[in-house]
Amino acid sequence: MSNIPETGRTRRVTIRLVVLQILVLSLLATLGGRLWYLQIRNAKEYTAKATGNHIREVVEPSVRGEILDASGRVLAGNETRLVVSVSRTSLLQQKDGGKAVLARLADVLGMPAKDVQEKVRLCDAKTPQPCWNGSPYQPIPVTKDATTQQAMQIMERREDFPGITAQPTALRRYTGAEGANMAQVLGYLSPVTDDEVSKTADKSGLDRYLPADQIGRAGLESVYDRDLRGTAGVTKLEVDNLGRVIGTAGTVAPQTGNNLVTSIDARVQKVVEDNLAQAMADARNTFDKVTNRNYEADSGAAVVMDVHTGRIIAMASAPTYDPNLWVGGISGKDYQTLTGKDSNFPLLNRAIQGQSAPGSTFKVVSTTAAVQAGYSLDGHYDCPKSMTIGGREFKNFESENFGQISLEKALEVSCDTVFYGLAYDQWMKDGGIKPKKDPGDWFFKTAHEFGLGAKTGIDLPSEVPGRVPDRQWKQSFYDNNKDAWCAQAQKGGNSFSDQIARENCVDGYQMRAGDAVNFAIGQGDTLVTPVQMARIYSALANGGTFYRPTIAKAVISPSGDLVREIAPHEDAKFPGDQKLLSYIDQATAGVITSGTAAWKFAGAGWPQNKIELHAKTGTAEVEGKQTTSWLTTYSKDYAVVMTISQGGTGSGGSGDAVRRIYQSLYGVDDKGNIDNGKALLPAPQAELPKFNPDGTAIIKPASYTVDQATGAVLQAPVPFDAASAQSGPALAATFLDPMPPADGQAPYTAADAALEPNRGPGRGRS
Repeated sequence: MSNIPETGRTRRVTIRLVVLQILVLSLLATLGGRLWYLQIRNAKEYTAKATGNHIREVVEPSVRGEILDASGRVLAGNETRLVVSVSRTSLLQQKDGGKAVLARLADVLGMPAKDVQEKVRLCDAKTPQPCWNGSPYQPIPVTKDATTQQAMQIMERREDFPGITAQPTALRRYTGAEGANMAQVLGYLSPVTDDEVSKTADKSGLDRYLPADQIGRAGLESVYDRDLRGTAGVTKLEVDNLGRVIGTAGTVAPQTGNNLVTSIDARVQKVVEDNLAQAMADARNTFDKVTNRNYEADSGAAVVMDVHTGRIIAMASAPTYDPNLWVGGISGKDYQTLTGKDSNFPLLNRAIQGQSAPGSTFKVVSTTAAVQAGYSLDGHYDCPKSMTIGGREFKNFESENFGQISLEKALEVSCDTVFYGLAYDQWMKDGGIKPKKDPGDWFFKTAHEFGLGAKTGIDLPSEVPGRVPDRQWKQSFYDNNKDAWCAQAQKGGNSFSDQIARENCVDGYQMRAGDAVNFAIGQGDTLVTPVQMARIYSALANGGTFYRPTIAKAVISPSGDLVREIAPHEDAKFPGDQKLLSYIDQATAGVITSGTAAWKFAGAGWPQNKIELHAKTGTAEVEGKQTTSWLTTYSKDYAVVMTISQGGTGSGGSGDAVRRIYQSLYGVDDKGNIDNGKALLPAPQAELPKFNPDGTAIIKPASYTVDQATGAVLQAPVPFDAASAQSGPALAATFLDPMPPADGQAPYTAADAALEPNRGPGRGRS
């Protein structure tokens, strides 16, 4: 028997029971508190989540707005096609999971049964393409090219094809209005990715991506996606725990996207594209005496800008491609072609992404810099055939010696040695190889004042800034490349790049005399884009205002009402005075009449006394490549810039093409006669197009048109056929096939090589 008294044992049992009761009560209190928290305090939140568990959304894509040219011609519209789609919900309700239905569908469409089954299976980590990566409750497209007969077979035998629909659906269509391509300007669409959908799931309206959305990936389609896309409609379906539809919980109708009116004139665009292509073809048939082979003319770009507003009238880039390749999902073969090196990266818009040394077209900047540095407009400067600077000989083009000439004459005949001398003298004043604490650096500062080395801000994605190789850039470039230069120098090679590596390894951070004089003629490490040069020459034409380049003019509602106008934007002013502007104006007119472009303009009958043109030619030399052709021009209305990589001299490679563009704009024939009836656009179009009550643009019949085979202006009146450029009411693109993964940007990362600096140590030529 225990020695513990009975009263002690009872007390212990009592204590244990009390502790157990407290523990049980605590647990009950905790459970009760949690139930109160879930069912009372957060009841609405969890009720919504519970309800959401049995609600599934089916998306009806919105009608995507159209992209129009300045007169209302449809550049990017929508095309109705017969799309056959499959409802997975309906298939799952069938005993065999829909296998028999899919087999019958494959037979009607003339497709292998395996292909149809793969299209409707859901994507996951283990399932390769093709598969459906959208919502399983969304109708899944099987084909977008069904015939009317196939559609009738399906819809008339509904009992044999439960869950299968065949109905007209819209896909994006790039119309090629007036024969214009515009691939890089317009851009393209592709489906949203799962990642994009999940990242915007908690947002609403245009900020939220839905599984059926198509969004712009490049060009205007990308920049103005919010305006064009509209808002998708959503039907909420109630489903049971097996995913079967048991009812509808509400519907929100889709809202049509707005239309975008641009400053592009489709007729002028066609002329510019054709003449750029012709200039490149002519260059490839021209023998290059320096390299002993024909010019390669591997790429090019051209821009026509309204000098009074900065609006783009035409923008061409070569090589190019058919933007409709993206419609309905691009094939793997086409994707490889567009992004491969062999095709020279046609996705690049070389008007805003192609960088190269500008050659002598840069001399209007250097002239302004010299005057700002204190050199007189009334002075005369030596133009010898060559100069020796830093132990190297810098030659004038074809070793010409013009003696003492003015800056005006130096621009007209494009004398390199005048600008070598000015830049070298200023470099010495700044301290030479041992610069002053605060050097003037007038040539670099003036280039920045002209907007070089920075993006213009044009309303297109992925613009590049070019480069002004000033002291800051020089130091940064040295810091990033010193190790590579020194490693190359240690190998002891004798190529030009090996020599440069040895120099740069030692003192690549220094601003040498050669750097300064090369910069003055647009060579060395200097890089510009065609749109930057168009902006500069527009400012020279309009009295000194640098406008921000723009393509969009206005956003218009589906009913034709103005939503907002996109007004011209002034960014900066010409850094010199009006006397200097007039001086440059006179010098560049001389380039047309008696200077380096005279043989392509005055010599070809251009009526300079009636329509005054101004120009500067440039032939940029690139180490290891043929020369780059540059021609920058302007009239009282337009700046026209053309450049052709490995295309020859400035006037030789681009002169005829640029003259023909002006002939089309102003109605000038080959004998210099002016016919206003043939003029495509004798003055920029300021007003917006008018619209019908249904939102379609009113296209005025033209008294002229463009021959789409040759680009020539026809005399006979041929009205514009609006039906050929738009297919009834705008409709939204929807249910496109899967495409290669995209990162939200134009997928041409392999094209980085095409953006490498086209630079070299050589001189610029006229």
